[in-house]
Amino acid sequence: MEAAVAVVGLLFVLFVLAGVFVAVKAVQAAKRGVDRTVAQARRTVEDTSLRARQYAQPGVVGELAQLRLSLRTSMRATQDALYGGSPEDASLSEAIGLFERLSAHGHELDDELKRLEREPDRATIVARLPELRERTERITHSAESLRWAARDRARRFADDDLAALSDQIDVEAGALRHWTDVPEAAAPQTGPAVDDGHRAAAADRAAADAASSDPGHAGAPAAAPEAPQALTARDPRTQRSYPWHKTPQEETAGEPERHGGAPRRQHG
Repeated sequence: MEAAVAVVGLLFVLFVLAGVFVAVKAVQAAKRGVDRTVAQARRTVEDTSLRARQYAQPGVVGELAQLRLSLRTSMRATQDALYGGSPEDASLSEAIGLFERLSAHGHELDDELKRLEREPDRATIVARLPELRERTERITHSAESLRWAARDRARRFADDDLAALSDQIDVEAGALRHWTDVPEAAAPQTGPAVDDGHRAAAADRAAADAASSDPGHAGAPAAAPEAPQALTARDPRTQRSYPWHKTPQEETAGEPERHGGAPRRQHG
């Protein structure tokens, strides 16, 4: 009895722990989803604000907003391309490591541009604009190099897979069309050859009937007719039918007339 109670208590504890574990995982997943949603909304608001500032405030402020917007757009596109292709291509891990190092420089430049937007001394901003513009171009150029290299690699893999698939389809299509390569010698014989065989067999049967009806040769054994040349047996269901061919039923019905002459008339 005590053992049963201990087992039930252990099972209850295990169920409670499993429930707590599932609840914690669910809360963490929900928190990550909320964080991603908040971060995405914040990025959308910042991008919209930068676009509005770029067109609404020409001059130094507008150029700073343009630099920030160009930097953020290029880095985000490269991040999506690398992290999106990494599950299918493990070779992108080194490229991702380089992008992380480049991202550190990009965040540093974005923070600096953001601080300059609140700088009251416009002359200082104008003096630093060429250097900031050059840094932005260098970072965006490096990000674009990684992004286009990853896209070219993915497109090359897709082209190779499509070429291999096309070759397999061509081989299968050729196998499905194997009947077009059957030689003519293996095709079933039809037409005049069959008619010649029927005529030879009818001539042999007529000669045998004439020899048996001759009184001078009544006591002599009948000579064995020459056997016709054997033909390859064929399945009647697979033969072609033409209007000038006799059906097997018509040939069978004509046999009594050739052997026994005209049918006897019955007298009532």
